[in-house]
Amino acid sequence: MDRIEFIREAEKKYHDECYENHTLFEPGSWLHKPVKTVIDLIPLLEGKENPRVLDLGSGVGRNSIPIARAIKSRNGKVICVDLLDSALYKLKEYSKEYRVEETISIEKADLGYYEIRPDEYDLIVAVSSLEHVHSEQKFTSVVNQMAAGTKKNGMNCLIVNSSIEEIDLETNKKLEALMEVNIPTEEMMMKLKTIYSGWEELNVFEKALEYEITRDRKPILMKTNAITYVVKKSRGR
Repeated sequence: MDRIEFIREAEKKYHDECYENHTLFEPGSWLHKPVKTVIDLIPLLEGKENPRVLDLGSGVGRNSIPIARAIKSRNGKVICVDLLDSALYKLKEYSKEYRVEETISIEKADLGYYEIRPDEYDLIVAVSSLEHVHSEQKFTSVVNQMAAGTKKNGMNCLIVNSSIEEIDLETNKKLEALMEVNIPTEEMMMKLKTIYSGWEELNVFEKALEYEITRDRKPILMKTNAITYVVKKSRGR
């Protein structure tokens, strides 16, 4: 098993257990509520008929379901892309529960190889997902596709981890971060600013985070600088 396969197997175990043991929008995990940065963009979609939204790495729908509920009455569509069967199975069930199954379209794909058609979307969301593509080159390719796939005056919302560290809380030993793409914060920010040159910055900041996760039943401290990057495509670009 190579490095990428090992990382993906560990991430699969972590997410499978989370989706099995925690219910969407119930307290007790990060599934408790949608990301405020994403939800704050919903009013900016008002007035658009047939709005189209792409959620890359949608998981079980903690962001896509609230968006779908908001744009359902305007014949909107949220395309949800994820690789994990457990996530897509739960997403299908939750979309029925919240009565947005006709608004949500589910696609299974590796984000690094998912084709985004040009000028297709009013909003593209990628929350803690792009760092899971195979390589930095794939990361850059996907973000460029996101930019090209956005309509004029459309928006991209990225939340991406950078400068990631993992520490074994039992031994206090620093471990190799199990993340496919781990780019230093300054380099990541510069990369995004280059790709989105000429776009209007709506909400751009970085925040140092620490939280405990479990890998193979061991407590791990994950430290990261989470970059929030929300931009709007300028008219005429």
